[in-house]
Amino acid sequence: MLRAGFVYTPSDPFATAIVVDGDTVAWVGEEAAADSFADGVDEVVDLDGALVTPAFTDAHVHTTATGLALTGLDLTGAANLAEALERTAGYAASHAADRVLLGHGWDESRWPERRPPTRTELDRATGGRPLYLSRTDVHSAAVSSGLAALVPDLAGLAGHDPQGPLTRDAHHAVRRAAYAAVTPAQREAAQRAALRHAAAQGIGSVHECAGPDISSQEDLTGLLALAAAGDGPRVLGYWAEPVREAADLDRVRDLGAVGAAGDLFVDGSLGSHTACLHAPYADDAAVSGVSYLDGETIARHLLLCTQAGVQAGFHAIGDAAVDAVVAGVRAAAEAVGLDRVRALRHRVEHAELLTGAAIAAFAEFGLVASVQPAFDAAWGGPDGMYAARLGAERAAALNPYAALTRAGVPLALGSDSPVTPLDPWGAVRAAAFHRTPAHRISARAAFTGHTRGGWRAVGRDDAGVLVPGAPADYVVWRVGDLVVQAPDERVANWSTDPRSGTPGLPDLTPGGELPTALRTVVGGRTVHTRPNG
Repeated sequence: MLRAGFVYTPSDPFATAIVVDGDTVAWVGEEAAADSFADGVDEVVDLDGALVTPAFTDAHVHTTATGLALTGLDLTGAANLAEALERTAGYAASHAADRVLLGHGWDESRWPERRPPTRTELDRATGGRPLYLSRTDVHSAAVSSGLAALVPDLAGLAGHDPQGPLTRDAHHAVRRAAYAAVTPAQREAAQRAALRHAAAQGIGSVHECAGPDISSQEDLTGLLALAAAGDGPRVLGYWAEPVREAADLDRVRDLGAVGAAGDLFVDGSLGSHTACLHAPYADDAAVSGVSYLDGETIARHLLLCTQAGVQAGFHAIGDAAVDAVVAGVRAAAEAVGLDRVRALRHRVEHAELLTGAAIAAFAEFGLVASVQPAFDAAWGGPDGMYAARLGAERAAALNPYAALTRAGVPLALGSDSPVTPLDPWGAVRAAAFHRTPAHRISARAAFTGHTRGGWRAVGRDDAGVLVPGAPADYVVWRVGDLVVQAPDERVANWSTDPRSGTPGLPDLTPGGELPTALRTVVGGRTVHTRPNG
């Protein structure tokens, strides 16, 4: 029993205690009723005013890449191009034994130079050694001549640039070459580092978005085996490869994936000018993005997955890409029936630029919007990268969480780590304080999307919430005041009235301190304890 704190549960807004039996929640209630259970439990933990919530689910993660960023060359905080090159040179000098140097996180839109590193500059920084530096959105990369030399005919691939970042097929080719140099031991160490970090953030499960253009089959199976050992968060894997024949689904099953979804790229990213748009980019009128999958391939993937009872999904960011997915889902529904499509909860990762018609279609077909609020926090607003790429009007339409919620579209929140950090409370804050006020949702709705929403996205309605019978995945948090935050002040004021029966959450007002995870428990097993917590 954990008691004398606050327990976030829909079953009792005033709950202060919880009883866990093995891997299951047995009881949740108020302090007065806890006394009747106290004599029958093996251990009583005094929460001392701490908050207990369901563990977070991060619905979109690249675990190995996250671990490599945590333990390797991370350029996320580089203030300018010169600092990025200096860090790269220092990393190369201190990792003389590495076959390929791996780094991540540069973002030229934040630098005063407003340009990425050139191949010549990277050659100078590394002495010509193979180097792969993914942009923050992981849809383009700057590489050295040493890495380019490892890919035959690289210059002939779509997206190649002799000095600038590589996109499209050229990027996929150099990424495969770079990650092929990672040894099994390095890969496992990176995965362990990422899962430890996730547990420390109060994340009890992650959705690994794997695929042949992102990682490898060995990477996914190794990660799933590591997670099955039971000393960290749960991992639910997706495999992103187009299903063109029914037999292609055998690979999904053999890999242990829960669906043929995740980062199955319909398009790229806004930062790399590869998100597929109906109208050209505002800062490059000659470009309207890239379409990686045609409509026939999208529709067939959805049809075959639905017929086989397998969840499908795609990466789609631009409005043209999202509309292509909607058209494919509609075709599948016409072929096999709406109910069969809705039952599988097919997913769309990111879903950033949507028309009103697309939002209505998401609701009609029961699509899950797997979204990343930290994207808006990082690149939204009138002076952000999104506005530079799209212009202020289109940028203000991005990530319309309120409209999706009003339409009844289920949200599953995540980070796309290492694109943005594993930071669930930061994501809830970003959704509640969206840079476009009309798109804000309540902290409670965002929290639900980051806990129960992730479980619902994999077809589980019994998890991600602390009620009797639910899995014992929970976190003990050190927090300040508990409040109810909603975009409409009238709603917030009513919600704080005891008659509303609305449980409070930590104050997420920007600038304030976010909660600290003291203990993370998955299936009744402690996977993180904060030292001196």
